[in-house]
Amino acid sequence: MNPSESNKIMALDPKKESIHDILAQSYSIFFIGLVLGMLADLILPLRIIPKYIVVPVGFLLLILAPLLIFWAQHSSRQLRYKKENLKLSDFKIGPYAFTRSPTHAGVTMLLIGFGFVANSIFIIIFSIAACIISRRIFLKKEEQNLEKKYGEEYQNYKMQVSKWF
Repeated sequence: MNPSESNKIMALDPKKESIHDILAQSYSIFFIGLVLGMLADLILPLRIIPKYIVVPVGFLLLILAPLLIFWAQHSSRQLRYKKENLKLSDFKIGPYAFTRSPTHAGVTMLLIGFGFVANSIFIIIFSIAACIISRRIFLKKEEQNLEKKYGEEYQNYKMQVSKWF
């Protein structure tokens, strides 16, 4: 079987989804949550958060979230080049020492920050819902793939580092 046929079979088998495919699906949930929150806000614009809170909290999250995302992406690239003989310390680099999914935490912070700046309770609620859905469905799949790929060392990492913070 040639490599292109193998890729087609893997694409059809949901158990063999690549981590990048799973993450793309997960980020789609965040996008859908943002769109639904914006639509709900257009239909019923509730402004229940005081303005003296929304601006500083929102902008703080909008500044910190991309920094966390970039830090996570930079750290994960280091792991990409070291594919064999990984140790527990190899997983606990950068923000991965504090949470197993810092990019998702960053995306959640980014959307919630946007919800604060827009003073939209619906964007905040749908962002939190998207985070929960993503973690329960897609990050669970991602972690199963990582356990299969890295075995006991990744399981040890999971026991020591929280899924959240």
